[in-house]
Amino acid sequence: MSHVEHPAAGYRKIFDTVEELNEPIPAEISGVLPPWLQGSLLRMGPGLFEVGDEPFHHLFDGQAIIHKFDLKDGQVTYHRKFIRTDAYIRAMTENRVVITEFGTAAYPDPCKNIFSRFFTYFKGIEVTDNCMVNIYPIGEDFYAVTETNYITKVDPDTLETVKKVDLCKYVSVNGVTAHPHTEADGTIYNIGNCFGKNMSLAYNIVKIPPAQKDESDPVEKSQVVLQLPSSERLKPSYVHSFGMTSNYFVFVEQPVKINLLKFLSAWSVRGTTYMDCFESNESMGTWFHLATKNPADYLKNHKFRTSAFNVFHHINTYEEEGFVVVDLCTWKGHDFVYNYLYLANLRKEWEEVKRAAVKAPQPEVRRYVLPLDVHREERGKNLVSLSYTTATAVLHSDGTIWLEPEVLFSGPRQAFEFPQINYSQCSGKKYSFAYGLGLNHFIPDRIVKLNVQTKETRAWQEDDCYPSEPLFVPTPGATKEDDGVLLSIVVKPGAERPGFLLVLDAVELKELARAEVNTIIPVTLHGMFRPKPSS
Repeated sequence: MSHVEHPAAGYRKIFDTVEELNEPIPAEISGVLPPWLQGSLLRMGPGLFEVGDEPFHHLFDGQAIIHKFDLKDGQVTYHRKFIRTDAYIRAMTENRVVITEFGTAAYPDPCKNIFSRFFTYFKGIEVTDNCMVNIYPIGEDFYAVTETNYITKVDPDTLETVKKVDLCKYVSVNGVTAHPHTEADGTIYNIGNCFGKNMSLAYNIVKIPPAQKDESDPVEKSQVVLQLPSSERLKPSYVHSFGMTSNYFVFVEQPVKINLLKFLSAWSVRGTTYMDCFESNESMGTWFHLATKNPADYLKNHKFRTSAFNVFHHINTYEEEGFVVVDLCTWKGHDFVYNYLYLANLRKEWEEVKRAAVKAPQPEVRRYVLPLDVHREERGKNLVSLSYTTATAVLHSDGTIWLEPEVLFSGPRQAFEFPQINYSQCSGKKYSFAYGLGLNHFIPDRIVKLNVQTKETRAWQEDDCYPSEPLFVPTPGATKEDDGVLLSIVVKPGAERPGFLLVLDAVELKELARAEVNTIIPVTLHGMFRPKPSS
């Protein structure tokens, strides 16, 4: 993969505040859109990077804005609106940061006297509902989400905010990930940390049923199906996603920890953020936890261990011949990657951006293989017998199984991140292709297709273009895994129409079409394609 430089630092524009639109604007199309591609690309990200004269400091702090590219009968429009979260409404009303975000502290209202400020501290922690990470369907509804206990129902047609929902009303979790797994019938599984037995921390796997015949809300029927233990009583690991096959859940417990005591006391200390409550455990390495799905049961005797890494995104997980294969986007070591995602770092001159990224953990796509059948007499030898992988698993005398990965992709400070697959066909199954966003020293500058079997890569890249996570949309009726298109929102700061929807052929990553609009589009994190309902 060619190494591209960005001396003009055009990437800064994707971290600029934008205004919402009053109505959808038409896009100018070049190339040919596949006639079957009808529906909406919905994407979430930050859109407001300062309130009044108070800046947000971290990439995950900006206020949530929803973007939509509508594809209908050969025409494309673009629309965006801020989500009317409590965090956003109160910030706009008071013209300051009112609710503490991931890396930005909210300070007490300077107009209040010392007594009312003092009492504000004792009202408890105000948790953000800034749902700028992802959007996904639950039953017939659509929810914009972050990683707290609050999710926000939105109207995918008008982009209006419908209501804020507190998951704590239905299940025992402190929050859930923005990366649930969805089965073919619409059943959703997710994971989050919780208070387990004896006031120790644990992880709960939550199940939300599909759309109900009586039209009741599936969220209200959420239930905890399984609890996994935390390796440290009061310090749960940060969890961003998890793995699932037809029969198993895989949870990777990483050495990035939330110090709960620090977290709870932080709110009595002026100016403390979520980021201040993270710490690295330098000695635990990384633990893999395995559980069966039906019936749900934690396999506590399978103690999988490996060296330290950060993980945010699982690519895919599948079973084969008595093994569970887990493909991950990892970052080596225990240093927390989010420490390098402050906006001040990402907005620096190119040479400084590169210098900072050199100090950060190095990215690598890895495959780990977990043997299901472990016998005591097999100590000291590799238990992995799959012919196509060099990943190993060795049983130690203390009963732990030490895992070494096969590296599927590695380039110095070149990450394959925000991974996507042909989810409807391949989730939880053996597969060949992953699609990802190429991060060059944390700056997104290409779209990559990775063949996880041969390790071959293809890339789409264009000068001064900054793409986002590529979403795979299969061709209707297709049988081949990569028969479909990739959709990505791309920003080209210097252009007359600086934002565009890019449509690539997923086989060769050749451009089929682009739909350009005359507005900048800030960085987006995750999203979904909502096909037009068949009439």
